[in-house]
Amino acid sequence: MKISYISILSGLALGVLAPLLVWQGNPGNMGICAACFIRDTSGALGFQGALAYIRPEIIGIVFGAFIAALFFGKFEPRGGSAPTTRFFFGVFAMLGALVFLGCPWRAFLRLGAGDLSAIAGILGLIAGVLAGLWVQFKTSFTLGAQRPQTKATGLLMPIFALALLGLLLLGLGGFEWVKFSQKGPASMHAPLIISLIAGLIIGAVFQKSGFCSVTAIKTVIVDKNSAMMQAVIALLISTALVNLALGQFNLGFSGQPIAHNDMPWNFLAMLLCGLCFTLGGGCPGRQLIKSAEGDNDSAIFVMGLIAGAAIAHNFGVAASPAGLGSNSAAALIIGLVFCAFVAIFSRRSPAMQG
Repeated sequence: MKISYISILSGLALGVLAPLLVWQGNPGNMGICAACFIRDTSGALGFQGALAYIRPEIIGIVFGAFIAALFFGKFEPRGGSAPTTRFFFGVFAMLGALVFLGCPWRAFLRLGAGDLSAIAGILGLIAGVLAGLWVQFKTSFTLGAQRPQTKATGLLMPIFALALLGLLLLGLGGFEWVKFSQKGPASMHAPLIISLIAGLIIGAVFQKSGFCSVTAIKTVIVDKNSAMMQAVIALLISTALVNLALGQFNLGFSGQPIAHNDMPWNFLAMLLCGLCFTLGGGCPGRQLIKSAEGDNDSAIFVMGLIAGAAIAHNFGVAASPAGLGSNSAAALIIGLVFCAFVAIFSRRSPAMQG
């Protein structure tokens, strides 16, 4: 097995920084969760009122990836590949993540902190990736080819992140239009500068490594390439060690922060996520990083995540430590039906394959 040092470094970056951010004030067993932090940011912008805080980590990830893309010559504005479909993949991926209570990053971070309820979600994620791969190979599924676009369009996501930074500073200064939660997970956050630096590091390292938890599963199965899986292993080991050192490791199913034990629905929620991420081109963190590289299709996926967060909390889809929301099950079923519909009607005809 060939050792991939950049992949291992990316796993270590998230595995070390996330528990440190928890130690500094971020929600337990979270540290950095792309889906949850996008959800919090959507609340601060007024799209939902349950959880609200503009997360500096999201801003840092975009800026870090943007700077790295410029430095390594990887800033390549592009897009135009089934944007509406990608938007709805983002919507349903967020619904699944908020039923499970975390994105793939958080699933591994939860397990690394001893939360055994995350296992059902990780198994669901693997099942969703496998289902997505089956669709791609069996039906020649495609969302179409991307086309080069102007530099101005590629700068939209970094500009959006800059606007979020300005709103965050205004909100911390008491600007009434920006709403921040005073209780609950969104009220828990590390100091701004620490969070921003952590995001910058992760964004830069992940841009260079190309790490994506969904791709890690895919490349092991399809290409027999373990490089990205080495990042996942490094993430799990480093998370466990840092949590043990900080006294944050709690092995078991019960008493875990911001988690529930409804295992079948944890599995199905992440199965939906795995399908959306595989067919849509990457997990939430990878979509953020690609959007910073100029990928407007990924930016559309991120906008879908923001919309999904609003739907989840305005219509009783999001789960809580007490269990599922009133419409969680229905939302997951609708999401799976949507993925099946897209898989059937987005396959290439024999003429297109030729």
